[in-house]
Formats: sequence, structure tokens, C-alpha cells
Amino acid sequence: QVQLVESGGGLVQAGGSLRLSCARSGRTFSMYAMGWFRQAPGKEREFVAAISWNAGNTYYSDSVKGRFTISRDNAKNTVSLQMNTLKPEDTAVYYCAAVRASRFVPSHSTDSYDYWGQGTQVTVSS
Repeated sequence: QVQLVESGGGLVQAGGSLRLSCARSGRTFSMYAMGWFRQAPGKEREFVAAISWNAGNTYYSDSVKGRFTISRDNAKNTVSLQMNTLKPEDTAVYYCAAVRASRFVPSHSTDSYDYWGQGTQVTVSS
């Protein structure tokens, strides 16, 4: 059973920064590719960023490229999302997701991931 727990969400003014973290239970964290998605009220869940099992490859949506950075620490079983220059349109519930590295494809689809956290709220005020 893979369990993911997000933290770090909150309220921030436009132009500010937040750092989200996702902790995964288990000893095989390095065998999983990780992703971040977000879902705003009334909208579908959308891809934000992903990172391969060894951090050799990272992927970003066009809307966050250059502002967000995904990273991972396999020794600590965590993946992080550093969010800078936040905008009101970044307001959403942010979800951490995982999929076995052998099945990872750099897709923006939620179907590409097997495990999900409960989400953490990020609110950016204008």
C-alpha cells in the first residue's frame, strides 16, 4: 500500500512563494516516478509537474514552467514543489501522485498515476 501525504499549502499573496512537500510511506520510494496535479473549483484536475525516479528528468505544464520547480529526496522519501511568483490562478488543491517507474510515461493525464494523496489547499490572493 502506497500512502502519500502532502503538506505546505496555505494562503499567500500574489508574487509570493510556497513549498509543497509530499511524503511517501514505504522503503521503495526510489522505484516510483512522482507528479503534482492541481484542481481548482469547478475545473478538472490538471497536470503541474513530474519527476522521474532518479530525478534525471522533470516535466512541467506550460502554465508553471519557469516558476515552479519539482525535486525529490529518495533518502527521505519526499518530493517537493517549490512555487515562486504565485498568481491568483494558481489557487487550487494540489495533489501528489505516484506511479511505478517501470510504468511511467511523461503524460499529463491523471490516468498515468496509480496513487494519490489527499491534497493540500493553496490560495493566492490578488
